[in-house]
Amino acid sequence: MKRVLVADKLSEVGVKILKARPDIEVTVRSGLSKDELKQIIGGFDGVIVRSATKLTADILARARSLKVIARAGVGVDNVDVEAATKQGILVLNTPEGNTIATCELTFAMLLSLARELPQLDQSVKHGEWRRGILGTELFGKTLGIIGLGRIGSELARRARVFGMTVLAHDPYVSPERAANLGVQLVSFRKLLRTSDFISVHTPLSAETRALIGRKEFALMKRGVRLVNCARGGIIDEQALKAAIRSGKVAGCALDVLEQEPPTDQELVSLPQVICSPHIGASTEEAQENVARQAAEQMIAALDGRAVRNAVNAPALSPELAERFAPFLVLAEKLGMLLVQLAGTCPDRVKLTTFGGLNAAGPLPVANFFVAGMLTHVLTERVNYINAPLIARERGIKVETVRSEEEVDFSDLLSAEAIARKPIKLAGTIFATEPRIVQIGNYHVDITPFGDILVCYNHDKPGVIKHLSTILADSQINIADMTVGRDRPGGTALTAIRVDTQVPEPVLEEIRKSSLIIDAKSIKL
Repeated sequence: MKRVLVADKLSEVGVKILKARPDIEVTVRSGLSKDELKQIIGGFDGVIVRSATKLTADILARARSLKVIARAGVGVDNVDVEAATKQGILVLNTPEGNTIATCELTFAMLLSLARELPQLDQSVKHGEWRRGILGTELFGKTLGIIGLGRIGSELARRARVFGMTVLAHDPYVSPERAANLGVQLVSFRKLLRTSDFISVHTPLSAETRALIGRKEFALMKRGVRLVNCARGGIIDEQALKAAIRSGKVAGCALDVLEQEPPTDQELVSLPQVICSPHIGASTEEAQENVARQAAEQMIAALDGRAVRNAVNAPALSPELAERFAPFLVLAEKLGMLLVQLAGTCPDRVKLTTFGGLNAAGPLPVANFFVAGMLTHVLTERVNYINAPLIARERGIKVETVRSEEEVDFSDLLSAEAIARKPIKLAGTIFATEPRIVQIGNYHVDITPFGDILVCYNHDKPGVIKHLSTILADSQINIADMTVGRDRPGGTALTAIRVDTQVPEPVLEEIRKSSLIIDAKSIKL
């Protein structure tokens, strides 16, 4: 039974999805104190949070069984991702769920700034009737969007319908994608100089903190209007106050602040400022969407299936996952097999992809391969999340190569230890099943699951009889067998899948024959 803790208030849609699984026990407890969370988190496989619960390093240190953290929202500021990664805990978020809600709030802010609607509303409620105030139209104005991701793209579509010229700055977006949106990509400086309205849609990071400060305000048009529904801290609030008071900024709409709730009311009290209490995702639809996505991703992760929105691990799109997820299983099995055959963990490994695997683009095969290797040499928990970090700490270098060489398979993954004890393996997928097709110089056909007896032997009559007899006498049942040889009468590799592990005394008995060069018990 898998146990999931819902630690913050979550839409009932998500809770129902979790409870629909008979193998998942759901505990809903919001409002836990830090000490209460420390006391109970050790018993859960998964935790779902929104913004209130803080999963700090000292709390995660108590999470002995925790495998997955799902954040029902975009940012993961309340999760110590580094600590989670070191412990092999997968961290997920739900960036698509509140896209429309945040975009619509941003556009409402643009309209409110243009016509000063909140200020006029308050004026009427105070008994005034100030019809002389002139607003401005969005039509014909230039909107500068900083960050053309999901929300920025949706905003661009709506702004163009209102007759706005849309500029964008985003170093990670291609000119082709921008052109499809009817957006012109420009430099950051040009966007600041030429925009009538500017809207921010970037994450908060070391690079984007105080992205807009005194120097940036100096470049802007006089009378510019700004919107920030992304993250507090992207706009330097002290510089913003000065720009508003000087008249450089005619208006600013903020859904986010550096300090929430604000301890200093000076900025939000300015009459040119419209402020809302971080409600970008606060629609019924958005909360249902993020709850549904968090629950579905939690289930997929606990089932060992590919997930889309991993924060601290490579993620696959559903299309890639459907076709290439079996290769990730294969990569892990190759890592497990290599370290057992070599008898040691190599410090240099080369992974090579062939055929259709190259067309898929970057696949996280190295993560899974290294996880497979380290599982057999470390007692700590290792998975594809923390494996690269552990490998770096242990000085293990992994090289990935995409080869155009023609091979006998439409897709092939090879793994080669190129230091200490050299050995080369290769595998592919038959239908949806991983198969080992090469060990060293031997061509084989091994289903890499369970217990396998691998024997290096002379290619002479009597080998199969010798192995079968000893296994039968030891009450070890044979599931299937494959034999590969370098040449007739030379040396061969015999791999036998068995129902139970072959113990060392039985291996010693097998090695006594002059036909046998070596024998190893492999567990995959």
